[in-house]
Amino acid sequence: MLLADERAQVCEYARRMTADGLVVGTSGNISVRVGEHVAVTPTGVAYEDLRPADVPVVALDGSPVDGELRPTSELPMHLSIYQRAEDPDGAPITAVVHTHSSHATAVSTLVAEVPPIHYMLAAIGPTARVADYATYGTEALAESMLAALDGRRGCLLANHGTTTYGDGLSAAYHRAQQLEWCCQVWLLARSAGAPAVLPTYEVARVVDKLRTYGQR
Repeated sequence: MLLADERAQVCEYARRMTADGLVVGTSGNISVRVGEHVAVTPTGVAYEDLRPADVPVVALDGSPVDGELRPTSELPMHLSIYQRAEDPDGAPITAVVHTHSSHATAVSTLVAEVPPIHYMLAAIGPTARVADYATYGTEALAESMLAALDGRRGCLLANHGTTTYGDGLSAAYHRAQQLEWCCQVWLLARSAGAPAVLPTYEVARVVDKLRTYGQR
């Protein structure tokens, strides 16, 4: 089976999205790229029932390569990110995670940009922008998202959810979790008053430190 390991990873992380509360039902989607091929969640299939053989594989132009089921309706969003090939530091983009997480979606209705409420927002970038609203599954949404992703590794989608990417599903998923957590913290702080945010120079410092964070 083509991309057998990657299709198994898509199933694993799709179920994890549900367990972690980042999606409800069949919402949200995940993809992994290997060369000219992309393994991506199918449309309208419950993640608890998802098997590797159910995960379609498409080419970078969206044409089907392997699998019986149709890919997610958000395929244009995934493919547009892979067209960028590299993140702001030149690392390859090999995985995309799209969630409908509650706190981030709520924040996407309130602001045009998530301010640096915590230094871990630097996992995304100096801030997290909110992409202008467009109907799901459209090229217009993909274009709006790409504008918000400029210089960033993730963004919010107005009245919709989030998109993050990385070199591997672990990195992309971690950023989705951090973005949701930062949005939750901002909402909690805002409900009690006017949150203090970190200065631009401090966020830039953390962005730089994160380039060498962990066991590298």
